[in-house]
Amino acid sequence: MAFSKDPLSGPDLAPLRNQRDYRLLWTARTISITGSEVSKLAVPLTAVTLLTASPMEMGLLTAAASLPALFLGLQSGAIADRLSRHRPLMIACELVSCAAALTVPLAWLLGVLNAFWLIIVALVIGSAGVLFKAANFPHLAAVVSPEQRTEAMAGFHASYSVASVGGPGLAGLLVQLLTAPLAVLAEALSFLASALLLRSIRTPERNEPAPSRGMWRDVTEGLRASTTHPVLRALLGAGITINFFAMAYTAVYMLYMVNTLGIPRGLIGALIALGGVGGLLGAWITAHAAKRYGENRVLLVSVLFFPIEILAVGLLSGPLWWKLTLLTLTGTITGGVVVAFATCMGAIVLRETAPELRGRVNATLTFAVQGVLALGGLAGGALAEFAGLRPVIIVSAAGIALSTIWIWASPLRPRGHRSLSNPTDPESPEHSPKLSKTHTAPAEARSSDDTLR
Repeated sequence: MAFSKDPLSGPDLAPLRNQRDYRLLWTARTISITGSEVSKLAVPLTAVTLLTASPMEMGLLTAAASLPALFLGLQSGAIADRLSRHRPLMIACELVSCAAALTVPLAWLLGVLNAFWLIIVALVIGSAGVLFKAANFPHLAAVVSPEQRTEAMAGFHASYSVASVGGPGLAGLLVQLLTAPLAVLAEALSFLASALLLRSIRTPERNEPAPSRGMWRDVTEGLRASTTHPVLRALLGAGITINFFAMAYTAVYMLYMVNTLGIPRGLIGALIALGGVGGLLGAWITAHAAKRYGENRVLLVSVLFFPIEILAVGLLSGPLWWKLTLLTLTGTITGGVVVAFATCMGAIVLRETAPELRGRVNATLTFAVQGVLALGGLAGGALAEFAGLRPVIIVSAAGIALSTIWIWASPLRPRGHRSLSNPTDPESPEHSPKLSKTHTAPAEARSSDDTLR
């Protein structure tokens, strides 16, 4: 599959903001994500205020949103790799999600809505979302040229940041004006709008489907590819390490902020929102820095900053104004760092993985780094019971720092005279071996970016 700079035959190199199909894809994702943020507040409020859901039902409702990722995550990648066109699956997923969300206000108006209904809706939307994400990752390669993928991913992460900042506020307004069940209608409409925008994309897809040898063997290929390729293995290890200790920190964050640091409850939400603001700045900086220095170098630098906020929180003391000042600064920086790391990680995975394995490799990485979240939360809570809150914070900062070893000990780090920013240097890590149908390549082998086009 070859990208041509001829706009009639494939993605061009005009600025992304001037590329119609990228604008449609970006707008679709932004609208869909914002709608999902609204439902994160509206659905639980519906269960609590109107259905008087029990704690067990609330627990099942919360789990229903994440269970599809555990049960369908790996298989979704195998499904995506079997497709010659990914966009039809993405549109179908959005339409299914729209229909599921639409049943909530309809069932409420008809007087038949209950907690079990909400749980089923969450499972359906969650399952469709898993399949959508699996198809969306390789689909990006059809819409955006290799030279602009990092910038494109930075744009998507900027959308996530905007949604995380504005979504809860919009949700609160809609719930206030429409009531919680009718606010879910906004999510249904966002899925429908996304589907229509995706349907309007004109860029042809020329993906060569990977031959299937059965679901389990296909999934195993993705697992093997992610763990044998040195760059992908490093990204996988770093992602698991970061998410495990980040969730251990998150498990005690609220208690520590209120009980130990004495931060007013009303300000905690504002401090959390700073991560979204930092994400917007991080997306802009990453897009420009990656063009000048390359994704490898940006990733190498960004991973160094991951422990800073958690370490600052663990060591913080003094008057309230000083605490708020430092938390504001470190929270904003961390928001930008997370976006920089995630953006470059996605671009590198696309670069290092052959087209017939992209869906499975991305699904494997997503499954692993998301699946470890629950373990990290349990570990953080258990450790806090025995050692207290502050030790968990310090341990989390030290644990996240270990991700630096994964990245800096990998081929992503320049060796000797190799230049990360020189795309023509055949010895540069930017040209490390690409995954092929045999999953690995000799260490001395180097191939051009054409293997990904």
